Amino acid sequence: MQTLRSGLLQALAAALGLLMLLAHLPAGAADDGPLRVGSKRFTESYILAEIFAQTAAPQLATAPAVRQGLGNTAIVYEALRSGAIDLYAEYTGTISAEILRGSPSMSLQAMNAQLAPLGLAASIPLGFNDGYALAMRASEAQRLGIRNLGDLAKHPTLKLGLSNEFIGRADGWRGVAAHYGLPQTPTGLDHGLAYDAIGAGQVDVIDIYTTDAKIGHLGLLVLQDDRAYFPRYDAVVLHRIDLPQRLPQAWAALQKLQGRIDEPAMIAMNARAELQGQAFDVIARDFLAGGAAQTTERPGFVDRLFGSDLGRLARQHLMLVAVSVGVATLIGVPLAVAVFPYVQLRAVVLGITGLMQTVPSLALLAVLISALGAIGTLPALIALTLYSLLPIMRNAVTGLADVSDGLKQAGTALGMTASQNLQLVQLPLALPTLIAGVRTATTIAIGTATIAAFIGAGGFGERIVTGLALNDKQLLLAGAVPAAALALFSEALFELLEYALRRRRRTPASRAPVRT
Repeated sequence: MQTLRSGLLQALAAALGLLMLLAHLPAGAADDGPLRVGSKRFTESYILAEIFAQTAAPQLATAPAVRQGLGNTAIVYEALRSGAIDLYAEYTGTISAEILRGSPSMSLQAMNAQLAPLGLAASIPLGFNDGYALAMRASEAQRLGIRNLGDLAKHPTLKLGLSNEFIGRADGWRGVAAHYGLPQTPTGLDHGLAYDAIGAGQVDVIDIYTTDAKIGHLGLLVLQDDRAYFPRYDAVVLHRIDLPQRLPQAWAALQKLQGRIDEPAMIAMNARAELQGQAFDVIARDFLAGGAAQTTERPGFVDRLFGSDLGRLARQHLMLVAVSVGVATLIGVPLAVAVFPYVQLRAVVLGITGLMQTVPSLALLAVLISALGAIGTLPALIALTLYSLLPIMRNAVTGLADVSDGLKQAGTALGMTASQNLQLVQLPLALPTLIAGVRTATTIAIGTATIAAFIGAGGFGERIVTGLALNDKQLLLAGAVPAAALALFSEALFELLEYALRRRRRTPASRAPVRT
């Protein structure tokens, strides 16, 4: 028994050592440069992040790290507060109402007075207002006689498809509904997908950003805010307060962006990304060069699937899956073995690991970002490890339970200690079931790892997240297909492993080598 305990402690120590090593890994590429630029998960934020990075780059010895598509306001703001990024594009209405929970009409000076104790500041008004609004198909609005937000109250049966962030924001749907007395119950939709839904007539009203390129493209009518509910959402740079002192030359370059981007320019840049499929860095470079936008052919699916980023994304995805499942195995198997003899303790431990599976992945990632003060690789690996524990532990317990009492007693009759019985009888017989658990955990991890892109950990989810933001089905598939191929490849490997185990167990004793 002492040998068993020693083995369990060694396995747990190895797992903890690996986790400590991971704590020193860079969060994706976020720590690679002196300037780390973040973005939210919508077109305009992607473009502005590239503009910031390319503006500052000539003044830096190392290229800035751009962490695209980190998620909604809560995640990106937490990344800024924790120091995982240095700046990102934010909007005054969001800062005042959503971040500071203050008056929507708060001045920039008043905002900075409240941001300073948090180690943050808002600077460099970029020159355009990108406000929230609600929009309908113009033909439908004309048929119903709707021009203003107040008119929606006369049509309670209208279907509203609103972004989940807008539904939950302090300055979002709840405030609008109360301000205008709107009776509808909205359905949550991704912002990019909402344009497809309203174009297909599946919903009647969506929330939009006033610089969205698809408003005119789809012939939508932006409803007038006739009772002045929405504040202005002037684009600014939200940044760490020490950034101007830490990188004075780069900051001086960024200050030259003040007032340089007006609303038509921003709409045109959004259109190039959403309607022409142009890359964000190309759009930013053309804007900063001051030249005319170069119209190029939209890349096809094969070009996107085998793009230059395929190798990098594959390495990131494989690392996330291999390390998380490996750590989960090192933790889960010894823990399952340790609690197996104790029925009540075993039920409690498996219940806790099962409870982890019910926590939404984005919520868990947001909590980990706040707790660790980091984005990227480390929180993603911890989340994936937690999600991998249940199938590994449950299968380990099931495999041990399936070993008959007769075989256990036979080992004891041969003079085996409890530790030897476990190592030489029970674990070898439970091994196929245990491997099946690792197989299941690997498949789950390959799919769940795509969520890691929301916090800058890379992998094939990077394409999926960007495709969602742009409502670009080809880019979505270019991320989903390699992930599915990786899952099929892992299934084939485990099938070969299980076949080898089955063949080994069926080998007749007469074929075993005879010692003379």
